[in-house]
Amino acid sequence: MNAYRGRSGLVGRHFFPRLRTIATALLLLLPIVASPAQAAPETAAARASTAHVYLLRGVLNIFSLGLDEIAAKLQAQGMRVTITNYVFWSSLADEAAAEYRSGKIKTVILVGHSSGATYLPDMVAKLDQLGVPVKLAIGLDSVFHTSLSGRVGRYINFYVANGAGTPVDRARGFQGKLENVNVQSVPGVGHLTIEKSQIMQQKVIGEIDAVVFGRPAPASPRPPSEASAAGSRSATSAAARN
Repeated sequence: MNAYRGRSGLVGRHFFPRLRTIATALLLLLPIVASPAQAAPETAAARASTAHVYLLRGVLNIFSLGLDEIAAKLQAQGMRVTITNYVFWSSLADEAAAEYRSGKIKTVILVGHSSGATYLPDMVAKLDQLGVPVKLAIGLDSVFHTSLSGRVGRYINFYVANGAGTPVDRARGFQGKLENVNVQSVPGVGHLTIEKSQIMQQKVIGEIDAVVFGRPAPASPRPPSEASAAGSRSATSAAARN
């Protein structure tokens, strides 16, 4: 019996330390094996497929056809797009809320031209009430003065200061970033052409791509006063160097 105990103790002293060593090594390897699947980045296609851009046309659906061109370019990148007349903004907000709650979409973006831009703040406010975050909203020359309430990640109001457009005001309770950008200096841009301008289309799509894909946002066009001031500063600096 004593001999058996002696052998057992000898085996235990050599076997159990080795077992602990093997178990520790296996535990250390587990995070390494599992980490690639956990850390796999979301692909650009996946980000595009879970983004939905809602575009609101102006009166009679005949003055905002440039939005159709924007929609086609966004769809070519894999994004979901819905384009309709501004009078359906409320039911469109309900549809967006249903899609968001179902998990089909993660990123909600709004674009409106003319009367579509006028009702854009109402759609932002309703989506906020429905618990749907709006990452980006872009208004193109609203025909009436508007104010913005609710929450939105970023609201960009492009307007033609020497035409029908006006800046958007902040209402009480507004949360987010509001930018009023005067684009009257952009060649050929007016109320009926702002959404058809290739420069403005690229700007709108660039802002959307920045949200969906994380790309750098394009620089905003500057009004004539700022552009001329910048030109004067550049000319003065050049003269000083010479």
